Parts: sequence; C-alpha cells; structure tokens
Amino acid sequence: MYEAYFGLRGKPFQLNPDPSFFYGSRGHRRAMAYLEYGLHQNEGFIVITGEIGAGKTLLVRSLLEKLDPKKIVAANLVSTQIDADDILRLVAASFGIPSKHLSKSDLLLAIEAFLVSTTAAGKRALLIVDEAQNLTPKAVEELRMLSNFQLEDHALLQSFLVGQPEFRAIMQSPEMVQLRQRVIASYHLGPLDQQETHAYVEHRLACVGWKGNPAFDAEAMREIYNVAQGIPRRINAVCDRIMLAAFLGEQRRVGVELVNQIVSEMREEQVTPTPVSAGEQPVVPGLVPASGAALDLQRLLADPAAAQALAAAGPAFDMTRFDERLSLLERTLSATLNTLGQLLKAVPAQGDSQPDGGAAAK
Repeated sequence: MYEAYFGLRGKPFQLNPDPSFFYGSRGHRRAMAYLEYGLHQNEGFIVITGEIGAGKTLLVRSLLEKLDPKKIVAANLVSTQIDADDILRLVAASFGIPSKHLSKSDLLLAIEAFLVSTTAAGKRALLIVDEAQNLTPKAVEELRMLSNFQLEDHALLQSFLVGQPEFRAIMQSPEMVQLRQRVIASYHLGPLDQQETHAYVEHRLACVGWKGNPAFDAEAMREIYNVAQGIPRRINAVCDRIMLAAFLGEQRRVGVELVNQIVSEMREEQVTPTPVSAGEQPVVPGLVPASGAALDLQRLLADPAAAQALAAAGPAFDMTRFDERLSLLERTLSATLNTLGQLLKAVPAQGDSQPDGGAAAK
C-alpha cells in the first residue's frame, strides 16, 4: 500500500525470506563462510544454529542460489516432527527418488544408487535440513548413517543441519557422539548489533529503490534496535508497520515518537485476554483498560457480547486510545479506496477502442 507513496519498487520489509534482500552482517558472512567451507570439504556435517527469525532460512536460500546445478545436486528439506523411516522417505523425495511402497532396505539401496550415479556423472549431492531441532534422535542417526555411503574414498553425500538453539543441546546428548565426530564445523548465528540494525534497515530499503523517503531519525533507529534486539524478522515486522503508519499519517520522516506508537500498538495486539473474576471490570477486545490489558478491536466490532461488555465497563477504559485506533482504521480504509479509485481511472472502459478498428501497432 505504501510503496507508491514513498516511491519504492516493492515491499522492503516482507517476512518471507527473499535472497535478493540478503544482508551480509558479520555473523551472516561468517555463517556463509562456514557453509562454503563445507562445500569445499565435500564431506561431513556443517551445523548452523540461530534464534527464531535470525535469518537462517534466508542464509540457506542465498547459498542455494549460488550453487552451480551442473556441479551440485542440492535438496532442501524442512523437517517437522518426523522419525527415522520418515526422514529417509523425505530425503528420497527431496532428491526425486521414487520411494513408494519400498521397504527400508530397498529405500536405502535406492538412495545409495542415486548417490553413486550422481557421483559418476561428475556431480556432488548436498542435503540441507532446515528446522533440524524437530528431528528425533533416531532420525538424526539415520542421517549420520547416510554419510557412510562412499565410492572408493569419496563421500557420496554431504549434509548441512540448520536449526534453532535447542538443536545445540540435542547435539550434546550422549547418543549424538558419533554424529559430533562427523561435524567438521558449526556456528551459532547471533543477532545484529545496533550499527548493523541501522545498516540492515537502510539496506532493505535500498533494495527497492529508497532515496531517503521517508527519512529515519537516529533516535528512531536506536529504538528499533532496542525493540527488535537485532533479530531481522522482528526488525521487518516493526519497520513494515512503521512505514504503513507514516503513509497513513502522510509523514516523510520517521521519529522516535512514531516508533514508540507502533511498538505500543503491536504489544497491545499480542496480549492474551485474561478471565474476568467476580467483581472485576470486564476486559473488552480491542481496548486498553487502565490496567494495561489489551484485546482485538476487530472482535469488538463484530461481537455483540463484546459491545455489551464495553458498555458495562464504563469509564474504566481509555476512550481516547479507542478513538485513535478507530481513526487509524478509517484512514486505512480511505487510503485503500483512494488507491482503488486511481487504479479504476487508469483502466480504460471495455467499450473504448481506437478509431478505424483498433490501436495502431508501433
């Protein structure tokens, strides 16, 4: 919605991982270097961990874009709560190996035959397992067993395991000792620092043609870092809302006041309603009572029971804040309708045509 207003080619703070927005912080560059080192070694396991939203999936997708398909056959597997037999079938499916109705022994033979043929064709097989913390110990052990496949003295499969911090604890368990011996490098991807957060925001904006509109004050950047704690996904979520609010308010500069406003609204939206005990004021969706609780405005507008609770609450609620949120909703709807109106004006009527049989070709 706000892209055209600020002269941007696209949405700068989308949550979906997009390699074209990859920002090489010190941590991300080092993690990428470990992955590339692993590729050169052509054996063993590389383990990358990081907090939720730290950019692990984006790191993997950026690596995959760099790979030469003529040299490396890569499979990217996003794991869920799966056990040993399931992991083998997922590995086979990721490499395009038919596995329906195969027993485990036949499945292993099919995977080994594929790896041998890949190596014979002058290529290498790479398996990347994302969300590796979801793997059961038996599933991890099956992956380790796959690393035993060799042709002469060459390993047929290399694996990268990418997961959240709890995967580090899994790796340290006694049953993982044999896998740890196969790990040639591991790295934990930490958050961005304050300077990197500033550079990250400007990098994302520059990727879509940002020319300083809107401008971000230094205090606003510091507050974005304080709130997001250097986690890229959190930064994206906060900045996207900031850009929308600046558009709705027709602002060309982002100050710390706007950041604080957005952060306050986002915190309100994330608060879970608590049951009302006898004698307490009812909690109403979408409002912020004096106690600081907050609920969903949309539910208030759609639920008659919630409206009755509002009436019963009386002056205990901050009606000024309620009016502000309604005003924001109205501005959002107005801006949307204006945009749709401009698009409709730009589309010629169905009956319009060029004289003498249509438009002239140029």
